[in-house]
Amino acid sequence: MIIDIVTIFPEFFDTFLSTSIIKRAITQQQVNIRLHQIRDYSHHKHHNIDDTPYGGGVGMLMTFPPFYDVIMKLKTEKSIVIYLSPQGKLFNQKMAKKLAQSDHLVLLCGHYEGVDARIEALIDMEVSIGDYVLTGGEIPAMIISDAVTRLLPDVIHEDSAEEDSLQNGWLKFPQYTKPETYKGHNVPELLLSGHHQKIADWRKEQQIRTTFNKRRDLIKGIKMTKEEQIILDKVKNESKNSKD
Repeated sequence: MIIDIVTIFPEFFDTFLSTSIIKRAITQQQVNIRLHQIRDYSHHKHHNIDDTPYGGGVGMLMTFPPFYDVIMKLKTEKSIVIYLSPQGKLFNQKMAKKLAQSDHLVLLCGHYEGVDARIEALIDMEVSIGDYVLTGGEIPAMIISDAVTRLLPDVIHEDSAEEDSLQNGWLKFPQYTKPETYKGHNVPELLLSGHHQKIADWRKEQQIRTTFNKRRDLIKGIKMTKEEQIILDKVKNESKNSKD
C-alpha cells in the first residue's frame, strides 16, 4: 500500500515514521508512506499557500491551486483521496478495515480556517477523527495511517488483530498477566484453568459485558449471533435487577 500525506509540516511525521509498528511495516515494504510539502505546489514567489476568504471573515484559508496540482499529480484510478476535516464522516474501525483493502490513499492535511471549498470536487471522502477541532490534519493523518497499516497482511499477527477492540464491533475482553495475585488483587481463576473452551466462552461474555457497561452506543451497530444475543439479554437482565 502507498499512503501519500500532503502537509505544510512534513517534519511533524519524523518520529511517527521511525517508530514501532509503522517503522517495521515500512522496513518490510508492506507500506510506503510518502510526505509532500504543499508549499512546493504554491504559485506564489514566497511559497504562500493561504489567503483571505472571499466575502470576509476571520482567519486565513488554504488556497485551491496547490491542492489541485498535488492531487492531479498523485491521484490514479486506484487512489482514494481523503480530506481530513471536522466536517467529515467519523473515522472508525469499520472504515479502517475498508481503507486497508485499498492500494493507495492520499491524505490531505488542512490548516488555518480550512481549505478552499473547491477541493470537494476532487476528493473521494471527507473524514473526521472526532467532534472537535484541531489545529491541523497531521494528527488525524497519523491516526488513519496507523489504524490502516496495522491491518495490512503480516504487519501484526492476524489473530491479534482479530481480537482487537471494535474489530468485530465489541470491545476487547479483560486481560491479565503475572503475578497471579498482588496485594489482594487476583487474576480470575478460570484463566488459570487451562480449559480453552471455557476461557473462550468467558472472553466472549466479557466482551459483551464490557461493551454494555462502557460503550452501550456501539451495540446497535453490531450484527449479533444468536449466542451473542442470549448473552446480551442475560447482561441486560442482570443490570436491570441490580437497579431494582
